[in-house]
Amino acid sequence: METTEPGRKKKLGKKFYESELNKLQIELVKLQEWIKVKKLKVVVIFEGRDAAGKGGTIARITQYLNPRVCKVVALGTPTEREKAQWYFQRYVPHLPAAGEMVLFDRSWYNRAGVEKVMGFCTNDEYWEFLRSCPNFERMLIRSGIILIKYWFSVSQEEQEKRFRSRINDPTKRWKLSPMDMKSMELFVEYSKAKDEMFAYTDTKISPWFVVDADDKKRARLNCIHHLLSMIPYKELEHKEIQLPERKDNKGYVRPPIEEMTFVPEVY
Repeated sequence: METTEPGRKKKLGKKFYESELNKLQIELVKLQEWIKVKKLKVVVIFEGRDAAGKGGTIARITQYLNPRVCKVVALGTPTEREKAQWYFQRYVPHLPAAGEMVLFDRSWYNRAGVEKVMGFCTNDEYWEFLRSCPNFERMLIRSGIILIKYWFSVSQEEQEKRFRSRINDPTKRWKLSPMDMKSMELFVEYSKAKDEMFAYTDTKISPWFVVDADDKKRARLNCIHHLLSMIPYKELEHKEIQLPERKDNKGYVRPPIEEMTFVPEVY
């Protein structure tokens, strides 16, 4: 593919991107049906820097899926009670039952990232996490859970560009938080934390898959394409659907329309 500068690919055209995304989303619906019928248990973890594009990718994955089958988990700050629990305990209730797929928008890896860098956990808690996390994930996999982990990688320049665009966009300003500002300031510290986390948790049984996220559109397509390749599935046959004829409405009298309160037709 041609490049605009060394190492830099041309941006994807809007038509091509939307066409490819639509194809992938149709395949995601097929995957969803396969997961439900075959009673699979799937966990997909999305981690990465702030503004790396995790949320946008998750939104495209779930756009046409049944929220009862494909669930998104994005936990907030732990409560005082949760802080006193076994660290993984607050995540366990959100794990999938048979026939479900759960997408974690950030996960138990908070301990190895923001908690480590910002000093929200002790050094002992941090090292205990790195030691126990591979065992925890091994338990999940042995229980029958399909575990897939994505790390969205974004450059320092691109992250700053996205933060600046959020400042000027009223629909995205809510995404900015003091933590985001701090993450920009501590870019190198977060890089060191990620490298150490990978050293302990990028295992053969539960590897990390890195998504080059400097180009949002490419990142979304590449991630969804890879996700589909990780779970063998087939398109299920569907019975022909025929709409039934309406029953005769004998005896039904509709209340006067004037008695109903309608939403004002502003548009």
